[in-house]
Amino acid sequence: MRIGFLCNPIAGMGGRVGLKGTDGKVAEARARGAEPRSPERARRALAALHERAPDAHLLTWGEPMGDATARDVGFEPERLGEPGAAETGPGDTRAAVEAFLGADADLVLFVGGDGTAADVAAALEGSDVPMLGVPAGVKVYSSVFAVSPEDAAAVAATFERSERREVMDVDEDDYRGGEVNPELRAVAFVPVAERLQSSKQLGGGSVESLAEGVADDVRARPETTWVLGPGSTVGEVKEKLAFEGSPIGVDVYRDGRVVAADATESEILDALGEDNVIVVTPIGGQGFVFGRGNPQLSPAVIRRCELEIVASRDKLDDLRVLRVDTDDPELDEALRGWVKARVGRFERRMLKIV
Repeated sequence: MRIGFLCNPIAGMGGRVGLKGTDGKVAEARARGAEPRSPERARRALAALHERAPDAHLLTWGEPMGDATARDVGFEPERLGEPGAAETGPGDTRAAVEAFLGADADLVLFVGGDGTAADVAAALEGSDVPMLGVPAGVKVYSSVFAVSPEDAAAVAATFERSERREVMDVDEDDYRGGEVNPELRAVAFVPVAERLQSSKQLGGGSVESLAEGVADDVRARPETTWVLGPGSTVGEVKEKLAFEGSPIGVDVYRDGRVVAADATESEILDALGEDNVIVVTPIGGQGFVFGRGNPQLSPAVIRRCELEIVASRDKLDDLRVLRVDTDDPELDEALRGWVKARVGRFERRMLKIV
């Protein structure tokens, strides 16, 4: 099999420092101390792919778009070109994919987020060559991504057919302002496999009683630090606590006041005490609790907190399982298993994190 591989080296950088994306914000992300996320996820995917399919013929693009990583894990790739500048952009992604097509690639495997997916799909337009994403962006709405880097490798090594799936994206400026309106950017061929995520769908159903129950718990534990994640369900909790929270950010609350608003990873860590609880809602249609839309909730944060999952009944009715993708495989494994998700003021439902 001939696999074209590329990595968007800046994908996801803005997440943990509270920028909710990296489009047009690379310099600001770096100024806030952001570290690249995608290269390590590229390494995980390629290492797993080399273990499963060491004889795969890899087509790559020059650094920092993945060629060196492929060589580091044991491949001897065919490098087809170089980025146009040290700071890569959408044009480099499209140029790489066009070169892969010209070299008869059977699959384009990429590391990035929805923006990268849209660029890959644009370059593949009119072709039946499938694409498969290793998720590394802050917002990952499209159904062209595997659940994890290792899952992407498994799919790439074993798929036998493809189907058309949606590539979604949101305007990052609107997203930072709290407006989440995913738009269809393309329809592309994607390998058929169980290890792919679904498109994000908005959950329905009233969450008022659920929010009242969480707010009651918060008031009853004034010494506890509450890390309140993004999303409309947790947003209802913030309203019950009488403050206007960040709709797509993380707010930290303790003893009747907001300790940190729209907090970065470091601000959350600084605000934590001895007793901490993360309140999160899974992404509708996908089931991700961590790893999509909330990178501020890093492994370092998660390890210091209890976990409270909240969701409307309608949302959970559409989910068979919950998922995590924290960038830390050991933590992901520790989080897997049966958990109780709050669906009402007092009611809870058992659901499995897989």
